[in-house]
Amino acid sequence: MGYKVKIQQVERANSRSFYVNFPAVFADAVNIKKSEEMEWFIEDRNQFILKRVKPVKSLLIKRK
Repeated sequence: MGYKVKIQQVERANSRSFYVNFPAVFADAVNIKKSEEMEWFIEDRNQFILKRVKPVKSLLIKRK
């Protein structure tokens, strides 16, 4: 399942920033909390990885 999002750019006097907004259903599905720290990694020019700084325990039950 995928969600399309648009990148927002904000230009200020001395800097510019780009923002990505997550749909609420996506954030809820992976239990993202307000102010949680994440890191971006560049896999290649078409794939970016967003990773939690502090991993959380999975809610899924692993079966043997």
